[in-house]
Amino acid sequence: MAAPVQFWFEFASTYSYLSAMRIEQLAAEKGVPIDWQPFLLGPIFAEQGWNTSPFTIYPAKGRYMWRDMERLCAARALPFQRPDPFPQNSLTAARLAVAITSQDQRAAFTRAVYMAEFGEGRDISAASTLTDCLAAAGLPAAFIESAQDPKVKAALFAQSSRAKELDLFGAPSFVVGDEVFWGDDRLVDAINHALAI
Repeated sequence: MAAPVQFWFEFASTYSYLSAMRIEQLAAEKGVPIDWQPFLLGPIFAEQGWNTSPFTIYPAKGRYMWRDMERLCAARALPFQRPDPFPQNSLTAARLAVAITSQDQRAAFTRAVYMAEFGEGRDISAASTLTDCLAAAGLPAAFIESAQDPKVKAALFAQSSRAKELDLFGAPSFVVGDEVFWGDDRLVDAINHALAI
């Protein structure tokens, strides 16, 4: 069996949307298992002196990214709407993803959040958006209360610590064994590496 690919994603990440919507199909074609790993980039960015997304800090980079997203989504037949504000507050969504123990349900919830955010331009910090995303994953609306569980909060904090230990600096990132691949354009490389080790 192929080595698993750890898919480290941040809900506020535009390029993570692209990966989340195609990773399972690409991996299934090669028989590679996917391990969905939500985390927050905020603490990592803060250590670099950033208080928001680099796409906001550097306007030229941001303009390029939005146009790039338009091109890539059109090429992949994915809906795309720029959310306002950007970046979105992804804390509650990340906590919920951590609280979902089933990988299949976590994947379904993750895709639903990304579709709401970047496909429909909805606010992913809103309870109504998140309960819709939970429903898409087959989970009850009451599951949203899990985001306030101290154990879940601690688990997400631990995820950020793990991301730092892995030396992750952006999302999406793919970890295969001891190798890290960063960016949606490295997804296929990560899957191929999983087959080679």
